[in-house]
Amino acid sequence: MAATARIIDFLRDRRPEGPCLVVDLEVIADNYKAFTRAMPDTRIFYAVKANPAPEVLKLLADLGSCFDTASVAEIEMALAAGATPERISYGNTIKKERDVARAHQLGISMFAVDCVEEAEKVSRAAPGARVFCRILTDGAGAEWPLSRKFGCDPDMATEVLLHAHALGLKAYGISFHVGSQQTRLGAWDSALAEAKSIFDSLAGHGITLSMVNLGGGFPTKYLKPVPGTATYANAIHDGLAKHFGNAIPETIIEPGRGMVGNAGVIKTEVVLISKKHANDNQRWVYLDIGKFGGLAETMDEAIRYPITTARDGDAKTPCVIAGPTCDSADVLYEKTPYDLPVTLSVGDEVLIEATGAYTTTYASVAFNGFTPLQAYII
Repeated sequence: MAATARIIDFLRDRRPEGPCLVVDLEVIADNYKAFTRAMPDTRIFYAVKANPAPEVLKLLADLGSCFDTASVAEIEMALAAGATPERISYGNTIKKERDVARAHQLGISMFAVDCVEEAEKVSRAAPGARVFCRILTDGAGAEWPLSRKFGCDPDMATEVLLHAHALGLKAYGISFHVGSQQTRLGAWDSALAEAKSIFDSLAGHGITLSMVNLGGGFPTKYLKPVPGTATYANAIHDGLAKHFGNAIPETIIEPGRGMVGNAGVIKTEVVLISKKHANDNQRWVYLDIGKFGGLAETMDEAIRYPITTARDGDAKTPCVIAGPTCDSADVLYEKTPYDLPVTLSVGDEVLIEATGAYTTTYASVAFNGFTPLQAYII
């Protein structure tokens, strides 16, 4: 989504100094309502890590959202925003036992696991809690894959949940994540097939699972068009009906990027435009924000943000885009350069759109002495 009129007006009137993110809460509210319309029988657990700004969390809490959290700090943020403990999941499969205990003390009763060792931690620190087991997916079709680090082989999930049950925990369900910025509508189908197989396996042991956590993966529009929320919802519903028939379980989703990505715009400034040799036909455009200022998802040029300038009506040529730090890795786009106006000049402002997710939380504290990315929530 291009910058909203509210964001444009804010930047014109306030003239904030330095690179900054401006987030329009009205866009987030519209996104939340689109999810609830498209998936009325599914509970929404917003992925706090995508953008934990207090104003964003309060808006979503007031709208009725639940929250997927990755740490005790995020749990405390969700509680401070008005969420009650039963609306919060501790969805990180990698937790210190003392953090599980603190979460349990705060009233959290739903935890993700992906191995027997993690289930044992939860059983000691949060006795009687509900656990869901995350399974591996291949992440095919995702622009920011999440395979390998999280989840276990589906065949192992039965063992993990049986062990959790034997430890006195409530074996609650199965979780998976098809990869962030998932563009393949069928990505959920094979994971749902695996989930149903695990449901059946546990039923054979007398244990009834209740829930499938469909994860995130819902995209925001960057340079390429993406299907709408309702299209994804229909594909997921078809997968549930195909594999579970009339016995469709409780479902939850964990949108992050799809909830806040298109609500934010980063304003940045051109610091330098140069060439590397006398006959170079390709300009290097250096901005006052880079990988370490919040654009970490440009790593391997995975996420390609829309970039606009006030001179976009002029002729354009391909440019390498880089950040300001003294680190050779701080190059945003080089393999596939961006076309930028030939009239672009030092001091010009540039807008990097669809940057509402995974920017402020990726920004370093003071790498090279640069201050963290300033955010304005309007």
